[in-house]
Amino acid sequence: MKIAIARTDKYLIPDGWIRYCKENGLDYYFVNPYSSNLIEQLKDCSVFLWYIYHTEYKDMLFSKQLFFSLGLAGIKVFPDYYTSYYFDDKLGQKYVFECLDIPHIPTYVFYSKDEAINWVNRTSFPKVFKLRGGAGGRNVLLIKTRQKALDIIKKAFSCGLSQTLDKKQYFKDQIYMIKKKQRGVLEGVLKGVGAFFVKSEYAKMHGNDKGYVLFQDFVDGNNFDIRVIVIGDRAYGMKRMTRNEDFRASGSGNFVYDAIPSDIIKIAFISAEKMKLQSVAFDFMYNEGKPVIVEMSYGFGTKGSSKCNGYWDRNLLWHSCKPDPYYWQLDDIISKL
Repeated sequence: MKIAIARTDKYLIPDGWIRYCKENGLDYYFVNPYSSNLIEQLKDCSVFLWYIYHTEYKDMLFSKQLFFSLGLAGIKVFPDYYTSYYFDDKLGQKYVFECLDIPHIPTYVFYSKDEAINWVNRTSFPKVFKLRGGAGGRNVLLIKTRQKALDIIKKAFSCGLSQTLDKKQYFKDQIYMIKKKQRGVLEGVLKGVGAFFVKSEYAKMHGNDKGYVLFQDFVDGNNFDIRVIVIGDRAYGMKRMTRNEDFRASGSGNFVYDAIPSDIIKIAFISAEKMKLQSVAFDFMYNEGKPVIVEMSYGFGTKGSSKCNGYWDRNLLWHSCKPDPYYWQLDDIISKL
């Protein structure tokens, strides 16, 4: 059995994958996922692993089609087609949540300027506006007035909306990350200032978002969300506190490890199974006293995971250990071969 692992110059390979291969005596080798002869390089492998990134335009350009094609050829992949399909795509998430009756925050999408304006003139505010892509709280705005919503709609159906949706907020986020020591001072300042003058590579290649608008209900009174990570038959999680004077919990880096209610763990397991996901992070909040999913992602940071003390199985039994998400991802694939 051979394991092929995608390696690029820009991003690190999850150490859990390498450790699993070494501990279990598995033969592994590295491939360039952007190579034109990639399929030829993968012909002798049983498993292909590639940690795709939402900020790398090349990954988002063809990875889903690649995973689907490799699956047809009998090669086990991570993330597979189902797991990667809704990655960094809030439009897609709206439809799968509704189709599978998964509890989620009410989401409204319009592909017509007139329909969007008619809805705005009837609805209440505040609302949360999001681009279909973005993580760490990026590309998310709290829309407090009808006029601000109309301004957003006008841009969305004309010149489009930049991938740095709010440059001032992005600069503040960089300063916040410096204070939290999640980013070096020089790197953070350069990124924050650079956003005003220079487009990122992804923004230049992707272009502006246009032709749609996506709003979600704003739920007041939540000073945290709950992230639950499901990998196969294991689930663990933590609270993510909002930033000061900010409604966003994503990207705050402020974790609290209180007990997570069992109903949220159940919903996470059921939702992951319905969607046929190998691995997923669900972000929950309470709406009218009921837990609902706000967003989901196959990819997630491990800083919050490092201080968790165990996981639940599908019977909601607790297992004390340090979560090892990337190790578990490969273990689940190998155990099914």
